[in-house]
Amino acid sequence: MQSNQASSIRWIDDAFTARPAPSWVRVTAFALALGMALFHLAVAWVPFVSDFERNTLHFAGFALLCAMVFPARIGALSTPSLIADLLFAAVVAGAAVYLAQAEDAIYARGVRLSTLDWCAGVIVILGAIEYARRVSGWIIPCLILLALAYVAFLGQYVPGIFRFGGLSLESVLFRSVYGDDALFGTIASISSTYVFLFIIFGAFLTQSGAGDFVINIARIVAGHIRGGPGIVAVIASGLTGTINGSAVANTASTGVITIPMMKKAGFDPKFAAAVEAAASTGGQLMPPIMGAGAFVMASYTQIPYEQIAIAAFVPALLYFASVAIFVRIEAMKLAIVQFDDTEAPTLRETFVQGGLTFVLPIGVVVWMLIDGFTPTYSAVAGIATVVASSWLGPRRMGVVEVINALAIGARNMVLTAVLLCAVGLMINVIATAGIGNTFSMMIMDWSDGNLLIAMVLVAVASLVLGMGLPVTAAYIVLATLSAPALAGLIANEALISTLVFGVSEELAAVVSFVLPTYEPGLDRDAVRALIQAAPVETLGVLRDTLLSPESLAAALLAGHMIVFWLSQDSNVTPPVCLAAFTGAAIAGSSPMRTGLTSWKIAKGLYIVPLLFAYTPILTAPWAQVLQIGLCALCGIYGLAAALQGATERPIGIGLRVALGLFGGAALWPEAPVAWLGAAGVILMTAISVMTARWRHQKA
Repeated sequence: MQSNQASSIRWIDDAFTARPAPSWVRVTAFALALGMALFHLAVAWVPFVSDFERNTLHFAGFALLCAMVFPARIGALSTPSLIADLLFAAVVAGAAVYLAQAEDAIYARGVRLSTLDWCAGVIVILGAIEYARRVSGWIIPCLILLALAYVAFLGQYVPGIFRFGGLSLESVLFRSVYGDDALFGTIASISSTYVFLFIIFGAFLTQSGAGDFVINIARIVAGHIRGGPGIVAVIASGLTGTINGSAVANTASTGVITIPMMKKAGFDPKFAAAVEAAASTGGQLMPPIMGAGAFVMASYTQIPYEQIAIAAFVPALLYFASVAIFVRIEAMKLAIVQFDDTEAPTLRETFVQGGLTFVLPIGVVVWMLIDGFTPTYSAVAGIATVVASSWLGPRRMGVVEVINALAIGARNMVLTAVLLCAVGLMINVIATAGIGNTFSMMIMDWSDGNLLIAMVLVAVASLVLGMGLPVTAAYIVLATLSAPALAGLIANEALISTLVFGVSEELAAVVSFVLPTYEPGLDRDAVRALIQAAPVETLGVLRDTLLSPESLAAALLAGHMIVFWLSQDSNVTPPVCLAAFTGAAIAGSSPMRTGLTSWKIAKGLYIVPLLFAYTPILTAPWAQVLQIGLCALCGIYGLAAALQGATERPIGIGLRVALGLFGGAALWPEAPVAWLGAAGVILMTAISVMTARWRHQKA
């Protein structure tokens, strides 16, 4: 029991590594974190407050925690600065709680704000901006201030389609606080329910020893094969992703074991760190947790979270396979011998020490999601299962361990909670001014209706945003601005197929209204040209008329999934790639060179979205999904071999070009180029087998 209490005290100390703090402040922070976790669990099970009240309390509590953990200035370590931080946080939290109670009175006055309402509203907005600055830097605060200024008065001076007449300051303040997409709106609801509960779930798994089980099982599976330590990193990061959904936390937790193993096996430190960063990035793609972005996607699309998680499973496996392929090719290129992981435990020891603690809770969560339970109930049940299953192993969770896990979960939530609430201020402006629809129309116009060009534009925007925004914030912004355009272009592909096969006489009038020159019997290219020339506004009517709700939902899911995947590149893309920098610190390699290498290894982030756009991998029956996945796996292998200059042995420029071409062809296994994909798979497999035989003959 004494060691468990020491663990709790160590967490309190770790929360204040940035500055010294009196013991009463640390204990208060621990108690507040524990109270926040218990409050959210209770509300999830029995909603005894309204959604708006829950969101305001969520923001108020994490504003207080943020003030205790993140100082206003780096180096501001004095007691007066701490007291000033706490006083400001108390004022911000009090203003948030006041606004929750003032809503009815504001509506009773005809949506008129009193002086106290004005003061409270300004305080919470400034508090949200300030705490966003503390946890993520100046990018998000500057964007929020620019957005609020735009909708208040700057919009009337902007020329062209982005001109906005402007709202009164009272309207801006009211909408920023009480709007559906505002500070305490939809995204705050996602933060205070799904995201927080799953982060607590991950903290319980970590405290129960599931993290050790994940690394040990990966070492048993792949630790003894050639290039095995790199494969261990891939497997461990994929399994750890089901626990925390954070690339940086994933890199830090598994990298301290896998990166030294890779260096010992003969991998370059830069490559070892890059593999861990790239593999850890996939943690936010791996169901069932998938990071905060997946919950935002479920809210935006109104597609059940469990459906999103199931659809994301095979693509996530493809991503991890792509990283493993880079590891295997690099091992063959460097002629790395088989690694003897003598310290790995046996399979029996691994399962006895923590197998059930990991398998049972994950299984319960997955089963409940598939069976139709909400993510909220699934997360709470998963947490209870962790505690119960821990008593089947050596690391039993008692009262102290449970309290510690709850507090750690709340501490891990500070950055995410502050960012998600603050970003709501910017999203509210985008919705109010209609910027999202305007930007989507611009993407349609710039791409000239070409889906691939539109994806390139979104990828470039993601790359730019990723230099300053965390992954979740980048996805929220990109999804608001560009996902509708991508979904429309993907739906256009289904619309083209429908028109090629012809429509009924009842629908012919609608088609002739939108496409006056359309005639039955036109080929695909001719129909595509008509679609691209049609006004964007009327195409929506045509899609709604001719396509089934299932087809439209599939296009919407594909559009958001493309944005979700592309937004992950901020973890591995210089100059701001926190996962790569974390791996570089462990490996002792150059941060920027590690970032460039991880960007190359994580090419699956750009390849797999092509499948979302051009194949039904997200919605097709499982047999077809597996067929698409296998073809894509062959294509990824060919492209990786072309980039690395090796398969089972180093290869020359001619074979590299051939593998690149055949690998690219294999990525399109669907009509009208199915024969090209099949040919790519066959030819690329033949080259790989041939080079493997050359290696054995040489040996």
